[in-house]
Amino acid sequence: MASKSSSIVKRQTDEELLASLGYKQEFKRAFAPLEVFGIAFSIIGLLPSIASVLFYGIPNGGGPAMVWGWAIASFFILMVGMSMAELASAAPTSGGLYFWTFSFSSPRWRRLLCWLVGYANTIGSIASVASIDWGCAVQVMAAANIGSNENFEATPGQTFGVYAAIIVTHIAVCCLGTTVLARLQTLYVILNVLLCLVVIIALPVATPAEFKNTAKFALWDFSNCTTTSFPAWLSAKIRLLKVNGWPDGYAFILSFLAPLWTIASFDSSVHISEEASNAATAVPWAIVLAIFIAGVLGWAINISFAFCMGTDLAALYASPQPMAQIFFNSFGRTGTLALWAFVVIVHYTRTPVNTVFFDGLLALVLGLLVFAGDQAINALFAISVVGLYIAYAIPIAARFMGKNTFQPGPFSLGIFSFPVAVIAVLFMLLMSIVFCFPTSPNTTVQDMNYTVVVLGGVMVLSVVWYYLPKYGGVHWFTGPVANIDTHAVHESEAFNHEKKSSSGI
Repeated sequence: MASKSSSIVKRQTDEELLASLGYKQEFKRAFAPLEVFGIAFSIIGLLPSIASVLFYGIPNGGGPAMVWGWAIASFFILMVGMSMAELASAAPTSGGLYFWTFSFSSPRWRRLLCWLVGYANTIGSIASVASIDWGCAVQVMAAANIGSNENFEATPGQTFGVYAAIIVTHIAVCCLGTTVLARLQTLYVILNVLLCLVVIIALPVATPAEFKNTAKFALWDFSNCTTTSFPAWLSAKIRLLKVNGWPDGYAFILSFLAPLWTIASFDSSVHISEEASNAATAVPWAIVLAIFIAGVLGWAINISFAFCMGTDLAALYASPQPMAQIFFNSFGRTGTLALWAFVVIVHYTRTPVNTVFFDGLLALVLGLLVFAGDQAINALFAISVVGLYIAYAIPIAARFMGKNTFQPGPFSLGIFSFPVAVIAVLFMLLMSIVFCFPTSPNTTVQDMNYTVVVLGGVMVLSVVWYYLPKYGGVHWFTGPVANIDTHAVHESEAFNHEKKSSSGI
């Protein structure tokens, strides 16, 4: 009975807080705190995500980049997450980044910044869906390659077909009701954690001695792979994956794309704020815990790979799927197929809940980049990170750059709020610049970074569309539209407070 009363009080508190932000309760609050965490953690999809971007870590420093690059990047990602968590606690609304930008920016710039955040978040989310499902399609084809004793080699058209099927199925899954999706999150968390633990424990045990590496090689032998690192017969196959000329320090920073793409889209829990119970506490802690746990487990997985991937990194780069090759070397064909099936399944469960229909259709269009070459389709990973980081950085910075009515929620960093936000914004700015550069200083048409083309094109067009004479957003866009009178809500709350006080409650 007490639990039921507590639930009613929390629901009323959630509704009152939402009303103070200008919105009435329209969704059923079906997500418990664990399920809110499940949304953020399952969309990270740790092991299959690492599989999708392992080719960024290996050629940009080898084992040390995988291990220490992951650890360093995870620290900065946590800074970003904590800054976002403060905003989510203060204003838990599904509008999230869009709403915060408008609320905390100066009146002069709030509409334009809100407009840009909307477009950056949209292209970042679409690229996230595209890169998630592309990674899943590649993993399906890797399983087919292993199952055929490496006789089957997928064409770009075949991989795109699998990719399209996965996107359509994802759209269908998101037609399920909120309650069903909420309950699935617990299963996703369990599957993710168990799969990570299996790899961390079983891989070192099963790996033959010939593929086990020394601590020096795994942790300290920085391999900045250049053209001279490869035999002539391998050069063509790995040309698009090598660093080829960047200094070691810059190459090491390039390896950050692996953890940055993996531990991303944690704002997904923000978008279900209006469907979560005790949202002001559950949502921020879901963000922070998802990042922290993913950072620790991911670091352990990368250590396991660094010690068990062998020293022939050139052969690993040339394989269709580096992680599948590591498993094949350690577990053999049968063991790899069994484990890889779970990798694909867990990757498949990384279902973004918000705007998935629109995202899914445009993700199909982005998938056509595969026909422009490997480098073009691989740009999906950078586009998703840079797009999301633009959308993350603006509201975090806006909170401190002008006069606003920010009131901390239950989750607050106190005096550390400002320094953490500065670190987060500067890190996102640096990474956004780095990931727009090509993978080689000697760039050709095939080697160019399509992040600039796709993301830059979208952002430039969004600005043009905003200022377009007569029809542009500057003439009609007003930002988030409240659906209740917040002034009336505040008066009602004040009246209820006075009534309780006079009654001695």
